[in-house]
Amino acid sequence: MFDLHRLRLLRELSRRGTLAAVAQALNYSPSSVSQQLSLLENEVGVPLLEPVGRRVKLTPQAEILVRHTEEVLTRLDQAESEVAASLHEITGTLRVATFQTAALALIPATLARMRDEHPSLRIEFQVLDPAEALSALNARDFDLVFVEEWPDQPEARFSGLEYRELTRDPIRLAVPRGLPVSEIGSHPWIMETEGFPQRIFNVNWCRHNGFEPDVRFSSTDVLVKLRFVERGLAVALLPDLVWYDREITVDLHELPEPKSRLLFTAARAGRGQHPAVRAFRETLALSVAPLRPRP
Repeated sequence: MFDLHRLRLLRELSRRGTLAAVAQALNYSPSSVSQQLSLLENEVGVPLLEPVGRRVKLTPQAEILVRHTEEVLTRLDQAESEVAASLHEITGTLRVATFQTAALALIPATLARMRDEHPSLRIEFQVLDPAEALSALNARDFDLVFVEEWPDQPEARFSGLEYRELTRDPIRLAVPRGLPVSEIGSHPWIMETEGFPQRIFNVNWCRHNGFEPDVRFSSTDVLVKLRFVERGLAVALLPDLVWYDREITVDLHELPEPKSRLLFTAARAGRGQHPAVRAFRETLALSVAPLRPRP
C-alpha cells in the first residue's frame, strides 16, 4: 500500500514543477519534500524522478502514479461532499478566488449573504487572474473559482474540473464625456499589459474597426482604466460589470457587433456537489443583477 501523503506530494510536483514550489505551497521545507519522495521511491521500487538541469522530471512510472492519485483524490472529494451533505449545517472552510471586477461588484454581496445564511462556514477569498485561478484550483489551492473569458480568448480547460456558466457580461466602448466616437482612433487608449487576453481582444477589436490603437497607458486594474477615461486621458473597452452599483461617469457606446465576456465558475469534479460549493454558487447567482447599467 502506497502512502497517500507521499503520492499527493508527487502529484503536487507534477503540477508545480519544482520541489521548492511544492514546499512553498504546502509549508514544508524542500529537503522534507525531497525526503518524502525518496521514501515513496523506495515503496514503489523504481525511480520516480529524473534530474533535468536544476529541475526534475517525472518518470513514466511516476506519471502512472499521479494519474491514479488524481482518481483517488476525486473519490475522497466526493466522500467529503457526501458526508457534508448528510449534516444539517454547512461548516468548514471554503476557499474561493475570482477576478477583480467580480471582487469589486458581486463578491461582497455574495459574502454578506453567505455570512448571514451560513454563519458556521468560514470563507477565504483571494483575487486572482483567471488563468492563475484555474491552475490553482486544479492544484487544489482553492475549492471554487469564479472566472472570466474574453471573446475569442478561451481559457484552458482542465479535464478534472466541473464548469458552470453564470452569465454573459456585455462589453462597451467607454470614452471621456463629449468625445465623438469618430475620434477614438486618434485618441490615447488604456489597456491591460501585453499578453493578457483582454489586451489581445482590445487590439484585435481596434484593428477590425480600421485603426491601430495608440496604447499609451497599461494597467490590469479596472479602476485605474476607469479613472483615466473619466479624466479624459484615454479610451477603453469596459465590461458592464464595472458599473454594478456604481454611477456612470463616462460616455458608453454599444459596439457595432455586440461582444461580451463569459462569466463562469469552476470546481473540482468531486467537489462540485459539496454543500458549501453549491451554496456559494446559488448565492452568487442571486447577486447577479441585470448587468447592463442605466444609460
